[in-house]
Amino acid sequence: MLKRSVIENVLYAALSMGGDFAEIFIEDKRTGSIRLVGGLIENNLSGRDYGVGIRILDKFNCIYAYTSDSSEENLIKVAKEAGAALDSFKTDLVLNLVRRDLVENSPIIKGLSKTPKSAKVDILKRAYNAAKDYNQVVSQVTTSYLEEEQHILIANSDGLLAEDNRIRTRIAVSSVASFNGEMQQGHYAPGASMGFEFYDNVKVEDIGIEASRIAKTMVHADYCPSGNMQVIIDNEFGGVLFHEACGHGLEAAFVSKGTSAFAGKMGQVVASPLVTAIDDGTIKNGWGTTNIDDEGSLTQRNVLIENGILKSYLIDKLNGRRMGMDSTGSSRRQSYRFSPTSRMNNTFIDGGKSKLEDIIANTESGLYAKKLGGGSVNPATGDFNFAVMEGYIVENGRIIKPVRGATLIGNGTKVLELIDMVGDNLNLGQGMCGSSSGSIPANVGQPTIRVKSITVGGRKGDE
Repeated sequence: MLKRSVIENVLYAALSMGGDFAEIFIEDKRTGSIRLVGGLIENNLSGRDYGVGIRILDKFNCIYAYTSDSSEENLIKVAKEAGAALDSFKTDLVLNLVRRDLVENSPIIKGLSKTPKSAKVDILKRAYNAAKDYNQVVSQVTTSYLEEEQHILIANSDGLLAEDNRIRTRIAVSSVASFNGEMQQGHYAPGASMGFEFYDNVKVEDIGIEASRIAKTMVHADYCPSGNMQVIIDNEFGGVLFHEACGHGLEAAFVSKGTSAFAGKMGQVVASPLVTAIDDGTIKNGWGTTNIDDEGSLTQRNVLIENGILKSYLIDKLNGRRMGMDSTGSSRRQSYRFSPTSRMNNTFIDGGKSKLEDIIANTESGLYAKKLGGGSVNPATGDFNFAVMEGYIVENGRIIKPVRGATLIGNGTKVLELIDMVGDNLNLGQGMCGSSSGSIPANVGQPTIRVKSITVGGRKGDE
């Protein structure tokens, strides 16, 4: 991507003006997307983005600059201008760049760029037909295909030199159901760090059917009652609640500044003893999997909470300095335009021993949140608000009826303490996570869990 001599000269230039650590991040990314509305192609887009980010650290301070002009003259100019903003000087730097060996966590069989677009359109049409034909109440279906191929090179003044190739693909189906003037939406969007072989491993018709099933179920549902109640949260994307309400609070970017509800609680009980939470950047072909993080550290499996006890945070280099702790391979960024910071990869509550049917049978009265939608959270307090995309009322150990309009309102740390049943059906769901270093792909997940009490917001239908 750049000659070693150019990389070395840029690092020398970055530290010639100040700082005690310099890093160069080079990215070449190709993206493609196809979108069908009503079974017809609405968008067919592709693009390529190339650029270089230069980061300089001075103890706990950080300067970051980026450019799309990768000429040696310009990179040295940018590096010196960034370094000039720091006060300390380092003139005795001797570079010895050693290439890092990687373990391939996401082997690729069928390259995406070599796959004809006709094959990509075909899977979208198959998903569309299955979704549209599911039921007569389905009035509109949108199907989308996404692919990304990212090649990065990272080098720093500690002597690290590492390259990585990252390939991801995802399909999304959104169905709208209409009945008696009401409209409800269902959505399903699986993906992986895989080539086009991903579509050999999933049945795209089932993805379309699932989106339409949710929409149809909810358009016929009553409105959810409100109040404090037992809540069963299903597996897969149900893990977004832990991701948002607790996971961000475990990131060193918040912990190091004392703006996290988990700051200063290492080794303390922060959850029910049934809860073990993990972030694993090495899951084979996982949506959030990489071989190295965006600082060049090897990704790893980090046990965050074990049997209710806080064991680890998610740590990047800069915030690790502030905390006196080593990196956990958790530094990520959207692109060269962003300085990296601590982020989640594939984050989930680990599996327990209870069966889904037993969790439902042991619930006297409550809400079964089968699918969660979007939400918001304050990492400093853990307070959250999540929409339930698909919900059901449970009474006397039985699912009684579907309900819509439900919202889960509560506090992440409190919810962790109130989990009293954990299922054995762990599964992961795919999403995009936004934070200070941009939007990144992240897996969320859990088995089915039950929380003793959560405030459920709802509303009554028309009288």
